[in-house]
Amino acid sequence: MTAFTITLDPVGILTDEAFYQLCRANPDVKFERSAQGELVIMSPTGGESGRRNADITTDLNLWNRQVKLGYTFDSSTCFKLPNGAERSPDASWIERSRWGALSPADREKFPPIAPDFVIELRSVTDRLATLQAKMEEYRENGVRLGWLINPQEKAVEIYRPGQTVEVLQDPQQIKGGDILPGFVLNVENIL
Repeated sequence: MTAFTITLDPVGILTDEAFYQLCRANPDVKFERSAQGELVIMSPTGGESGRRNADITTDLNLWNRQVKLGYTFDSSTCFKLPNGAERSPDASWIERSRWGALSPADREKFPPIAPDFVIELRSVTDRLATLQAKMEEYRENGVRLGWLINPQEKAVEIYRPGQTVEVLQDPQQIKGGDILPGFVLNVENIL
């Protein structure tokens, strides 16, 4: 997925409400916003990335339906992180009590919360360094577990607070550990 970043400094600042309305008025375009207020425009994914992402989100949601510990979100969900960035992970999950603590109005728009768990899936056009920076941003904003799945290098990078990034080379599966108890993602069809 190719991303274009536009700096809005010369014309002003895009408020939270203006960003939300821009996204609503352009439903066919995927936007994110950096902590510095830059507008990030992302192109749609290709067929292979879309297929892989559907498998990932389906597996996460099926696990969550069984354990009922939280809520699963797809790649269209935009979260307002504590640093002000508004990001849309490819798949994410939030623990039930944290989601329930948000007001109904906050849950309707771009929820002001960092997910507990995120997945980013690298497409052939994604720059690895850009995705790694995004994963670091998630971790710095309270995400407790993050997986960067990189089919091009047959690797998975695991991000946890206060720990060095763990890199798994060509794993068969990844386990959710304490954050997602019992969740196992089989990555053989993804990598």
